Amino acid sequence: MSNDITIALAGNPNAGKTTLFNALTGSRQHVGNYPGVTVETKEGFYAKDGRRCRLVDLPGIYSLSPYSEEEVVARDYLVNERPGVIINIVDASNLERNLYLSCQFMEMGVPMVIALNMVDVAKKRGIVIDHERLSELIGQPVCPIVARSGQGIEQLMATAMAHAMEHGKWRPAKISYGDDLDAVMIDLTKIIEDKHFLTKDYPARWTALKYLEKDDRHLSIGDAADVEVSRQLVEKVEEVAKHLEQTMGTEPDAMIADHRYGFIKSIAKQNVVQRSVDQDRLYTSDRIDRVLTNRFAGPLIMLLILWGLYDFTFTYSALPVAWGEAFFSWLGNLAELYVPDGYFKSMLISGVIDGIGGVLGFVPIIMFMFFGIALLEDSGYLARVAFMMDRIFRIFGLHGSSVMAYIISGGIAGGCAVPGVMATRTLRSPKERMATMLTVPFMNCGAKLPVLALLVGAFFTKNQARYMFLFTLLAWLTALVAAKILRMTVLRGEPTPFVLELPPYRFPTFQGLLIHTWEKTWQYIKKAGTVILGISILLWAMMTFPVLPAGERQHFEEQRQQLMAQSAPALVAELQQEDALSPAALRLRQELLTLDGAEAEAGLRHSLAGRIGMGLEKLSWLPGFDWQTNIALVGGFAAKEVIISTLGTSYSLGAVDPEESDSLGAVLAKDPRWDRVKAMSVIIFVMFYAPCFVTVACIIKESGSWKWGVFSMAFNTSFAFLLSTLVYQLGSRLL
Repeated sequence: MSNDITIALAGNPNAGKTTLFNALTGSRQHVGNYPGVTVETKEGFYAKDGRRCRLVDLPGIYSLSPYSEEEVVARDYLVNERPGVIINIVDASNLERNLYLSCQFMEMGVPMVIALNMVDVAKKRGIVIDHERLSELIGQPVCPIVARSGQGIEQLMATAMAHAMEHGKWRPAKISYGDDLDAVMIDLTKIIEDKHFLTKDYPARWTALKYLEKDDRHLSIGDAADVEVSRQLVEKVEEVAKHLEQTMGTEPDAMIADHRYGFIKSIAKQNVVQRSVDQDRLYTSDRIDRVLTNRFAGPLIMLLILWGLYDFTFTYSALPVAWGEAFFSWLGNLAELYVPDGYFKSMLISGVIDGIGGVLGFVPIIMFMFFGIALLEDSGYLARVAFMMDRIFRIFGLHGSSVMAYIISGGIAGGCAVPGVMATRTLRSPKERMATMLTVPFMNCGAKLPVLALLVGAFFTKNQARYMFLFTLLAWLTALVAAKILRMTVLRGEPTPFVLELPPYRFPTFQGLLIHTWEKTWQYIKKAGTVILGISILLWAMMTFPVLPAGERQHFEEQRQQLMAQSAPALVAELQQEDALSPAALRLRQELLTLDGAEAEAGLRHSLAGRIGMGLEKLSWLPGFDWQTNIALVGGFAAKEVIISTLGTSYSLGAVDPEESDSLGAVLAKDPRWDRVKAMSVIIFVMFYAPCFVTVACIIKESGSWKWGVFSMAFNTSFAFLLSTLVYQLGSRLL
């Protein structure tokens, strides 16, 4: 309907904006992207009593200064689309911080209704807000709501639609910024109005504010509109900036921010906010942060928590992992007994049971790891980790917001690089964003953890938690070094400021922890049962076909017949019995199994995958990778979980004893081609080589160019190859 009222929803992150949007629109919404950017857009419809309006969910922002894509999108939408009214969602328990954005909306002049959300949470904290008094002081309607439960939503929408009908024009509010800035503001506004400079899209006073704040995006718009007027405005701003620096040691933008917060505090003190409990209780989070985010104690506590997470995971998951290994071993033996010989049996045992079984066997480790991560995230501690790491990240040319992208990608444990890449959208600098985007795949995501757990369990059986802890630290250090290299070469540029909201500490609910753990674990299981299963079967086919030529198969058969002919008939007959075998019969059986294993390995070498693996040995000998390992690592380009399933299939098809019932870790530990140095080299390569295909596709989408996806694969793989070669060559000589 062309006469629908358009209402935009805006507010700070974590203020409940998306919850309100979902409550209002339900299933009547769709998701897309704003033109030219990667920021997601949501639109939906709300209808009540025959009245309907279109709702637009703007990205969560802290201000209208265009430091990030989200802020650019929000401001451009307001200017270009001119919604009938904006609903500004404000967290009632953090009123003063949230009202900063409200001040900018008021100065911009957009018709606004404030949705005072989470009044129930504020009340529990002893905070009571007089919304009528607040409305009177700021001159905007204020509606208390609880978006989560739907309380007050109907009244909010009725107020918003009425406000849109009654106040169609934009009416900018005026906030005083002190004598110096107010005086120059008058001069700037007069020039803008006289010259009709940008007044079609922006209020004159707003444009003056943007020039005082040295808003680069607004200045570029001004230069494009009228470079002479823009230069005149800049000169006046430089004059007052020089005066402020000499007299007060500050800049215009800092003074504007100070006066806005002063304006907000003056409102709060006029009987708007009342606190009914002891102030010390209100700042429990601050008191805890004095210890947990302390410059010296904070990092040590963080390392201890990380150590505890790994110790908890490997201590309590050991028994379930053993159960899983026993189950898949039993399943393989069952298939061996009852499934007729042929390609289907080979695919079922080697491709499905040995392949997928290796991946699913690590579900307990993944589950315990995700439970620990959910505990840290739901309690609010992970945000503190980002806050503490900001100082370190600046040394390597990254932004504090990069920390959250690293954590999401698996910087603590688990996670996935895809949401980590998407999390870089909040970074203000394009070069910082690209450097973060290209290095978040270095984190130990949930797909790499089973590979690390397999090799650590097989070759570093003592203190597994210690090694996993060290590999996590290594992932962070390597990612930061790689980022520094990128920031010093192809992505040079200055760092930008960092602002992060620290949510209050909360006691996670057991139900919430279980839900979060199950959601992430189920994603892992579902991936193993779909993508990994398909790739495992494909790789089994590549490791099976083309089959050995008839002549070679005949050669092995002749050797078997010759071996049987050379043995006593009674000994051959004894092999067919289920009773305990004599030493001579056991030797004959072992010779026959060795011959079967030699034929299986020859078949694997002759297959397509075997030829690829052996072809890569011309280079892979440097980091110590044999041709079977090469097959698994090539499969890992598709998805890192495939490495385990491919190793399981490869060693099943080419095993010395095809009836071997040991776990994959035990098989590798017994193989003479493997040792601790090679295991370490493989671990390093798996941690750092090319991201999986899904992550590469995400990098291409987020960066807007396929070249960055190709660069990511080439850069990461080259980087990993050099590190693995260094580890293997030095380790071989030292050990």
